[in-house]
Amino acid sequence: MIIDAHAHISDTTYGNIDTYLAQLKEAGIDQGIVVPGGTVDVRKMSDYISGRVKPENTIPNNPYIAGACKKHPNALTGFAMIDPHEEDAAGQLESCLKAGFRGLKLSPITHQFSFAGKVVAELAACCGDYGFPVYSHVVFSPGASTAKFVTLARQFPRTSFILGHMGFGPADQEGLKAAIELDNFFLETSTGSFLHIKEAVSKAGPGKVIFGSEFPLSHPKVELVKIMLLNLKDGELDKILCDNIRKLTKLPDNQSV
Repeated sequence: MIIDAHAHISDTTYGNIDTYLAQLKEAGIDQGIVVPGGTVDVRKMSDYISGRVKPENTIPNNPYIAGACKKHPNALTGFAMIDPHEEDAAGQLESCLKAGFRGLKLSPITHQFSFAGKVVAELAACCGDYGFPVYSHVVFSPGASTAKFVTLARQFPRTSFILGHMGFGPADQEGLKAAIELDNFFLETSTGSFLHIKEAVSKAGPGKVIFGSEFPLSHPKVELVKIMLLNLKDGELDKILCDNIRKLTKLPDNQSV
């Protein structure tokens, strides 16, 4: 069993559900964790990271995710994306979790918030109450840095936190240190460097590393190759490719596409 723990899907020509499912099949991946895409055009990702371009659409399309998961219940599981600036953000998240979403996706690039904000704390607490994880990437910003995300994880030990893309840059040592020290802190591998993924498995252990693809920016099969090249034992490989994310999202072990 292989689960892609992080993909963005959207009603676009390059990131739609049919394209994603076709790539999963090509890669031999059984399931995907999907979040709303389309808030930024990933084909111009460097422009957003540098700040030259602002997100054109800041409203996450959670209904698109809900519809895709309903149509493909054995293949897809959804994380809700919530804008912390929205009114009653915690209430929105709670409604999504009650409706079947199994985690929270935060997007500092899209919504430009601080992990130290009061509403973000409320969202993290809500996830802890429901037993589902918080996933976020980080950016080169004092309020949304790896250090601030780690601080949030320390503040809410009952909530699991997944650091997207192994953190900031090709070898984020703050993120790796947190994965070693904190029981509730995990590293997701999409677009991460092979050497840093290898170091994370060696130092934090395979129980703290989670495979993801970052579709449509990357192809699931491309990202999977990096994990397979680690040449791990079957039990260790299973943790990274399936068991860790399945445990965090409470997915049953008998689902398949």
